[in-house]
Amino acid sequence: MLLVLGGAAALWGIGAVVGVQRRIRWGMIAVLYLAVLSVNLLLPPDHPMRAATGGGPEGWLILGGFVAIGFVYRAGLVWLRGKAPKEKAHMAEKTATFSETELDRFARHIVLREIGGPGQKRLKQARVLVIGAGGLGSPALLYLAAAGVGTIGVVDDDVVENSNLQRQVIHRDADIGLPKVQSAAQAMQAQNPFVTVRPYHRRLTAEEAETLISDYDLVLDGTDNFATRYLANQASAAQDKPLISGALSQWEGQLSIFDPARGAPCYECIFPEEPAPGLAPTCAEAGVLGPLPGVIGAMMAVEAIKLITGAGEPLRGQMLIYDALYGESRKITLKPRPDCPVCGGEKGQKATSV
Repeated sequence: MLLVLGGAAALWGIGAVVGVQRRIRWGMIAVLYLAVLSVNLLLPPDHPMRAATGGGPEGWLILGGFVAIGFVYRAGLVWLRGKAPKEKAHMAEKTATFSETELDRFARHIVLREIGGPGQKRLKQARVLVIGAGGLGSPALLYLAAAGVGTIGVVDDDVVENSNLQRQVIHRDADIGLPKVQSAAQAMQAQNPFVTVRPYHRRLTAEEAETLISDYDLVLDGTDNFATRYLANQASAAQDKPLISGALSQWEGQLSIFDPARGAPCYECIFPEEPAPGLAPTCAEAGVLGPLPGVIGAMMAVEAIKLITGAGEPLRGQMLIYDALYGESRKITLKPRPDCPVCGGEKGQKATSV
């Protein structure tokens, strides 16, 4: 028996030296094994060939059984390894085809019960329009990109100025003179290369507001003038899109979600007309604390994430007011105005029924 095993080892070694494929070498050894087994099964017990090859079939049958078990085990491992990537690919498909990098990046979201994998998938599929890339837009844009929002549009007709850099953290000193939408897009894509950024270097106009907003799921208004705020509100209400609105003044900021299609008031319900000149000075006129836009802008991003994922209780019908000077915050309830020209009366009923 040892003589046969030695011959098999020599056959394997010589085949390896001359470059014979493993499959062929295994076939040659299998032929040798079958020949030896046949000799021990067919020849009489006292035949010299049988005596030289083990003296009986029992040992060869046991050896063949062990080898067969080994082959079956190896075939099972190969099958399992081949199945694993398919299962992994199937799971990736179920989670919106997240790459390994994305799964690692958004792991802290995915482990949150209120967001999880489905919520992160909704973030990746979401389209959010941010009007204004200034004090409020800067932190909101950065956090929306970092959170994994798939498509972000940003509207602004301004360029980066030196005086912006005290609070508009998305821009850098080297960006002075660049359009804000270009500077913001570069910063967002540097932070998260998986995001799609659509920059619109122009002021929002009545001619295109509804068409532009119709391509997005929700709108964030971080502008600093009432004309654009009213226009964004009208277009969002007409498209039944939630409008997350923030505002700043010196040490105080406020935040609300205007969403008449879902029972909340619109912006014009609460602010039916623009304040008289001098009653609502701009940041350039009255000043503003540098970190304050970061606080309110980040809160706007939080509300956007809540709306997209369905987490928590969004600020519909409520206004959050934050006083940075005294470290206080309070919420007030907001009600729709029946005579509102944007969402009141028949318009409001129609929007609510959609």
